[in-house]
Amino acid sequence: MTWAYRNLLRPLLFRWDSEAIHDRTLQRLAWTSRHPSVCGMLASFFRPDPLPVELFGLKFPNPVGLAAGMDKQAAAVPVWDALGFGFSELGGVTWHAQPGNPAPRMFRAVPQEALINRMGFNNPGAEALARRLREWQTAGRWPKHPVGINLGKSKITPLAAAAKDYSDSLRALWPYADFFVVNVSSPNTPNLRQLQDKAALDEILAALQEVNLSLSKAAVPPRPPKPILVKVAPDLSFPALDEILELAAPRQLAGIVATNTTITRPQTDQVALQRIYAETGGLSGRPLATRSTEVIRHLYRQTHGTLPIIGVGGIFNAADAWEKIAAGASLIQLYTGLVYEGPGIVRKIVSGLRSRLQADGLDTLAQAVGCESNSPTHPKSTR
Repeated sequence: MTWAYRNLLRPLLFRWDSEAIHDRTLQRLAWTSRHPSVCGMLASFFRPDPLPVELFGLKFPNPVGLAAGMDKQAAAVPVWDALGFGFSELGGVTWHAQPGNPAPRMFRAVPQEALINRMGFNNPGAEALARRLREWQTAGRWPKHPVGINLGKSKITPLAAAAKDYSDSLRALWPYADFFVVNVSSPNTPNLRQLQDKAALDEILAALQEVNLSLSKAAVPPRPPKPILVKVAPDLSFPALDEILELAAPRQLAGIVATNTTITRPQTDQVALQRIYAETGGLSGRPLATRSTEVIRHLYRQTHGTLPIIGVGGIFNAADAWEKIAAGASLIQLYTGLVYEGPGIVRKIVSGLRSRLQADGLDTLAQAVGCESNSPTHPKSTR
């Protein structure tokens, strides 16, 4: 199935503008999501056998998740489960609805299997997303896997008011997500990455956890607070990452998502690629793989494996996924890999991970997490 997509369907899809084909594909997936029989047929083709993972109180049927950015409007919530994903992260969503940056704003670097985007958190706003999620629940179309929501800051909100902006979104969406990811690392909202500063992030997390705790107590019956994670940029230095880790215990962080897209660009002699890489925005895909793994490895070592990590960046196959897991990721996420490899990628990765576990004599995926970092000969963090 992956071969057919890559060699037959993808060349046709890639004749279209990147954002245009994304929107058209999402429209078709939204239609599919409203038809249980069609979703069931997809599941028979694409859903892998279970490779369960338990993390921050949630049960994941497998470790391969959908990364934020693919479904910002919750247009196709049920279909991600049918395509085999072990979890999905919707959004990013902001408190205020916003159109994002002017088009064109998404570009393919096909020879290096990469994407550049400067979408700018285009989304319908937190309250509209909550209404859409309520509709899926009411219709009985909620997926069986955990659902997360990626929270961003509205462009019109000044940095000084960021904590309230994030908190308002959390309050509106709290009933509908199993976990939340605080996005302070997108390069496409002006000055957003300044919120990765320890003091600014501490203020945001304090406000979020105050809302989180109050809503958990007010729920009927009372429920535990929702897991809150932070998504970090690959361009942060290791000392800057360490400062974020200092907030993990006092702000009850459930984990780290590593990493977002990068503002750096790989070197190339190809003139066509140079033109694409000259576009502003965040780069994802294969060129990000090495750096995201370095960040995962560093975070795992610094926390001695006590803080769960979701690994993102340049995952196209089981070997890529294993690299992230061996470095310290308990779960992984896909976006660009799905674009380039097609809907068979989840089943292929999970099957490959299962084979690797058997070859290494391991019973569970948890036993593999950080196995490289736990080795006395693992590479040292140097940045």
